Amino acid sequence: MDRIHLSLVMDMRTTSRNAYDHITRRKLICLIGVIGALIITFFIDIMTGPAWLSMNDVIQAIFRPDSSPLMGSIIVWDIRLPVALMAIVVGASLGVAGAEMQTILGNPLASPYTLGISGAAGFGAALAMILGAGIVPYAEEFLLPLNSFLFSLISCMIIYMLARGRKNQTETIILVGIALLFLFNALVALLEYTASETQLQSVIFWLFGSLMKATWPKLAIVTAILVLLIPMFAGDAWKLTAYRLGDSKAQSLGIDVSKLRLKVFLGVSLITATAVCFVGTIGFVGLVAPHISRILVGEDQRFFLPLSALSGALLLSAASVGSKMIVPGSIFPIGIITSFIGIPFFLALILTRKEGHW
Repeated sequence: MDRIHLSLVMDMRTTSRNAYDHITRRKLICLIGVIGALIITFFIDIMTGPAWLSMNDVIQAIFRPDSSPLMGSIIVWDIRLPVALMAIVVGASLGVAGAEMQTILGNPLASPYTLGISGAAGFGAALAMILGAGIVPYAEEFLLPLNSFLFSLISCMIIYMLARGRKNQTETIILVGIALLFLFNALVALLEYTASETQLQSVIFWLFGSLMKATWPKLAIVTAILVLLIPMFAGDAWKLTAYRLGDSKAQSLGIDVSKLRLKVFLGVSLITATAVCFVGTIGFVGLVAPHISRILVGEDQRFFLPLSALSGALLLSAASVGSKMIVPGSIFPIGIITSFIGIPFFLALILTRKEGHW
């Protein structure tokens, strides 16, 4: 009997191990598939534009610039490569921000846009463009992003301070965020009412979102923040996975829930403010990318976090390509493209979800 029992136990362990390995392989395949799609859209993004380039021209300009024609090298290195990389980095930043917001708040509608952070960034940018002065009165080239960045962080501090000490903290954060979204939208509308025609056009274009003003220094700043914060989130992967079980269960596992929530919220605030301050208001990426990742790999943060980053990067990179192909010879605002991509997907997600589950 002991031998039979031992044999059954070993068989169960082998079966469980095989099932776990199969699930892990499937998740890794999803990651590899998204990476492959992202590489394809990245090169297409560089190829497309008013002057189309071949794949050979792009590869030669990137990897062998000395042997590439001067004009092609200038187009790739000075114009298109910063834009294509900015799309990937900003998309990844918004994907990570949305994923961790939805994790700590336990709400499928949580994202940098719905919590008013992007709205605050828009108000800061509009203030700089219309009044011509901001909180930081130097570094003229960076005045707009600096104002945008500062107001994004201010909105995050307001949200957290008002929610601090509340019993239902996550619900309070969401409600305060929505209230701030409407407040900053109203303030932007007030500024637009007082603006000149030229100023109004600049504000509206920025609020639509654009990657066209991407430069290597701006790209370096956004990349540095992303590279700095992703390891921090990854280091708390098991805590964040356990957190999805609920506050009480997470606390029973020895997790300081309040400390974890504050740490993640501050990190998300920083990564969001840095991303949107350079490219404008881009909606739906931080909302849709985590849901795509959750469908593919579940809530395990070891896979959910990197796939959310990759999905966000893929969505924004594809939107960048689409913005240049809708009207040949011109560039469509990328925020409109992300809405066209995000709205149908999110409606399908809502209509097909199981009752009580996301």
